[in-house]
Amino acid sequence: MDMITVTAKTVDEAVTKALIELETTSDKLEYEVVEKGSAGFLGIGAKPAVIRVKKKETIADKAMDFLTQIFDAMGMDVSIKAAYNEEEQELSLELEGGDMGILIGKRGQTLDSLQYLVSLIVNKDTDGYLRVKLDTENYRERRKETLETLAKNIAYKVKRTRRPVSLEPMNPYERRIIHAAVQNDKYVTTRSEGEEPFRHVVIALKKETGAGERRGRYDRSRGGRYERTGGYRGNNRRSDSYQAASLSEHNAETAGGSGQETEE
Repeated sequence: MDMITVTAKTVDEAVTKALIELETTSDKLEYEVVEKGSAGFLGIGAKPAVIRVKKKETIADKAMDFLTQIFDAMGMDVSIKAAYNEEEQELSLELEGGDMGILIGKRGQTLDSLQYLVSLIVNKDTDGYLRVKLDTENYRERRKETLETLAKNIAYKVKRTRRPVSLEPMNPYERRIIHAAVQNDKYVTTRSEGEEPFRHVVIALKKETGAGERRGRYDRSRGGRYERTGGYRGNNRRSDSYQAASLSEHNAETAGGSGQETEE
């Protein structure tokens, strides 16, 4: 905000006048004295006090000024409500206007972009990190419910088909929603893959679950092969051949013994 010049009989009166004009309180006011002023002698030679003053720019003011400039350039009439939580280091901005669908964009991409830009503005030359939440028409909550439902449906599909599923690219906030939605499911797991802006979530079966069901029984005494229904166990091919050979020899011996007894 640009500084304004305020004139009064004394500096104190000039400050009071500035507070009224800027509609703020003394703790949010910055000023410098240009001329202290003097009463003169019997009113002769009196000089007024002159100060240059401006309202201190808060974090919320920086964000709102930036957004106002953008909306003016877009020709949109948007009101902005700001709430700053100093303890949580979070700035919440609520937008209200006629056609907020333009600001939301496809799957919230425009709103996410604005939120990212505001975050850059408010975190410039500041200590620590301030989280910015930009919302309109309760879009964030509605999107959260949609993503939670999506995550549960995909988890069901993964368990049914036993194949991993990759979701569309999402921002970090939305990926966290997906992870949280299925974190208590004992059959599936989630992981993030790729690089921004194409980083996405993959939902897959947990390894121990998938491997356990595929493995079946393991017979160590028969050559160490997995037993599956319809398959072979151990070294079945070799053992079957051995058994067939043994059976042939046994039959031959039996036949030979019978012949001798007949001859006798």
